[in-house]
Amino acid sequence: MEKKTFSEMINGENPVLVDFSAEWCGPCKMMKPVLEKLKKDLGDAVTILKVDVDKNQAVASAFRISSVPTLILFRSGKAEWRQSGVVSADHLKNIIGNKLK
Repeated sequence: MEKKTFSEMINGENPVLVDFSAEWCGPCKMMKPVLEKLKKDLGDAVTILKVDVDKNQAVASAFRISSVPTLILFRSGKAEWRQSGVVSADHLKNIIGNKLK
């Protein structure tokens, strides 16, 4: 399986939830179980990407990430929703569910 670029991944048909985070960020660590539950609940209906802002500064800069965690939901390459801070799995499911319609 070939490795896709970030822009190739967010340009797909399915929604892609990107979690911009950093290893040193406490609230970012709190998002891990939330995103695991979300993936378990939604399966292949959504792709979840984790982007370390320290290791991917160009991508973080391109999307004006100023605080972590910041979550952005992409669909067909467009940012359809964005929020900084810890978000619950149920809230994310509602957001993604509304975007799937």
